[in-house]
Amino acid sequence: MTGRDVTRDIDASYDEHAVVTTGAEHEAAGVKAVLVSMQRGLSSMGPLRTAAALVRLNQRHGFDCPGCAWPEEHGGRKFAEFCENGAKAVAEEATKRVVTPEFFARHSISDLAARPEYWLSQQGRLTHPMVLRAGDDHYRPISWDHAYHVIAQHLNALASPDEAVFYTSGRTSNEAAFLYQLLVRSFGTNNLPDCSNMCHESSGASLSESIGIGKGSVTVEDLALADLIVIAGQNPGTNHPRMLSVLEKAKENGAKIIAINPLPEAGLMRFKDPQKVHGVIGHGIGIADEFVQIRLGGDMALFAGVGRLMLEADDRAPGTVIDRDFVAEHSANFEAYEAQTREVDIATVLEATGIDREQLERVAQMFISSQRTVACWAMGLTQHRHAVPMISELTNLLLMRGMIGKPGAGVCPVRGHSNVQGDRTMGIWEKMPESFLSALDSEFGIVSPRKHGMDTVDAIRAMRDGRASVFMGMGGNFAMATPDTDVTALALRSCSLTVQVSTKLNRSHLVTGTTAIILPSLGRTDKDLQNGTKQQVTVEDSMSMVHLSRGSLQPPGPEVRSEVAIVAQLARAVLGPDHPVPWERFQADYDRIRDAIAAVVPGCADYNRKVRQPDGFQLPHPPRDSREFDTSTGRANFAVNPLEWLPVPEGRLILQTLRSHDQYNTTIYGLDDRYRGVKGGRRVVFVNPADIEAFGLTDGARVDLVSEYTGESGALEERRAEDFLVVPYSTPVGNAAAYYPETNSLVPLDHTAATSNTPVSKAIVIRLEPGRG
Repeated sequence: MTGRDVTRDIDASYDEHAVVTTGAEHEAAGVKAVLVSMQRGLSSMGPLRTAAALVRLNQRHGFDCPGCAWPEEHGGRKFAEFCENGAKAVAEEATKRVVTPEFFARHSISDLAARPEYWLSQQGRLTHPMVLRAGDDHYRPISWDHAYHVIAQHLNALASPDEAVFYTSGRTSNEAAFLYQLLVRSFGTNNLPDCSNMCHESSGASLSESIGIGKGSVTVEDLALADLIVIAGQNPGTNHPRMLSVLEKAKENGAKIIAINPLPEAGLMRFKDPQKVHGVIGHGIGIADEFVQIRLGGDMALFAGVGRLMLEADDRAPGTVIDRDFVAEHSANFEAYEAQTREVDIATVLEATGIDREQLERVAQMFISSQRTVACWAMGLTQHRHAVPMISELTNLLLMRGMIGKPGAGVCPVRGHSNVQGDRTMGIWEKMPESFLSALDSEFGIVSPRKHGMDTVDAIRAMRDGRASVFMGMGGNFAMATPDTDVTALALRSCSLTVQVSTKLNRSHLVTGTTAIILPSLGRTDKDLQNGTKQQVTVEDSMSMVHLSRGSLQPPGPEVRSEVAIVAQLARAVLGPDHPVPWERFQADYDRIRDAIAAVVPGCADYNRKVRQPDGFQLPHPPRDSREFDTSTGRANFAVNPLEWLPVPEGRLILQTLRSHDQYNTTIYGLDDRYRGVKGGRRVVFVNPADIEAFGLTDGARVDLVSEYTGESGALEERRAEDFLVVPYSTPVGNAAAYYPETNSLVPLDHTAATSNTPVSKAIVIRLEPGRG
């Protein structure tokens, strides 16, 4: 199979040959970040709206950041409790620019399809429901009632409810997510793929087996108490900038930090807090005490090698390294783990990781010396073929030292989307347990389906193969967020109907089924009035804290509706007026939804009262709270898996996809990556200078990226992304990096992590070919 590069067309309207590269920066945040934040706000929102938005961002009586899911510290919050990319996210959502029916009358689908993603996002907020009918090349206005009628007609005409796919992005509120899954299960399917399928699904699969719950076990306060913080496969300077202030506090308290990453990201090197004097006129604070420049896919070998050295250290001083009490009382399978780990070949570890023996020993000693260790990770671990065992191997190191269920220690998968963890808590998952479904049925008098539904990858396959023909996306940009761009486009275009609930224009509005509908929704910053009464929603952060979010800005137009209202009104159209769920009551008063959540969702009793506490409330976490483990053994399980890593094929590179500093997931804020020294474009590939020389290339050469994948049939598949600028960069030899979504086309649909089925976007075998223009 040879794939065509659709992203070449996406970026065709700006000149990638005008890209300028400078040296990468070695510090994050600082005054420059403040100036960029204000500039973006003023250009998008104007001075008054900027002030109104930013002063309420991440405040107790304001709204939650629509960007990442990093939590707030308890107690009083700083006046400007936001980061550069949080300010950019607000500017994108609270912009005064609007996309009206007149805009769609001026711009055909053909015209819009030729525009870059950045241009699309800059056009502004959607203001009216729109429909694209079969054979038409323009979206045209449609009334809300007619839109619901069209959707209901398509859904109710299906031969089976399983022929519909209901996707959710992580920005949906808890209330909207709960109603959405209730609608979908009332309709009769568990086809509820979400963005977590493409990011932290591997974390959930691994942690559920190891400790019995797929969530992190620490709080922000735990990081401040830690002796050692491990940051693996994560770039906090760009993806979770507010984390840097917590790391600074931990450093001031004496913590050591190990950064494990293929790239020396600015946020892992030095942080300049603009709210402190040393962050304005000083040098800031160093972050990483030990930077482990790991080869892509070598993390599992690193953790296994550290495990062997820790066991050997305990041999020399019995009982000083291994927490024998924790292992005996709270764990299972340690003997098998110990036996395998003692056989780990250190030479293989060094080859797989690319580090030397001295650094491996330093890292092991840092684990041994720490009495309170927190391990943080993100997509750099979760998007590998062996992601699940890789995370389990890191968890093994914590279990060996008893680092679960005590202050200052634990696991910390750092989520991306602002409420992706909350959506899963509310039931957005294709495999919800029987206990949840039974509670849902009992509360509402419905019969939820028990057959597991489709995740994101399986949903794409089903649409491509004609087994699903209606797609509905609750937020997000499915066409660009998913792997194998051309296959995803084919899948969506094979549908009879695609529906997008959106705040802004994006590529998914242009890659459509035979009929396509856009339903404009309120964002986190918008004031939500139902029957004249202001409503508020709730969200859950990366550390299981649930709190209120109150929008205050005037919506972009009177036709824009809340996600809660959209779901409730659609449910009435699809399920009929006699359905037992009180949809109208839920829409009129979100407290009633929270009452239902309290009755159904574990840990949410007395929900309405608890979310109104100053900092909200934290959901239960048995391993953290009482060292109880809901696993197959009733204990924390040491994992035993064969060691896996990624040798680099001769004449090839292993590519990872990543974000620039001027984007959040598929939303492109601008064309600069300040921290990596790229200005004016995105089609760049970062390559080690030794590889550039070995391949006979030069700095600034133009190349095509060609991915190679051997499928189950044994046939070699190739996919091509054209015309990338070669940029020398500090990557491990044999590894390369480039931005997504431009490189999502290189990720085969079937190239997924074992167990979690997450697309493997951090381990793509590519070759570089001279550019074809």
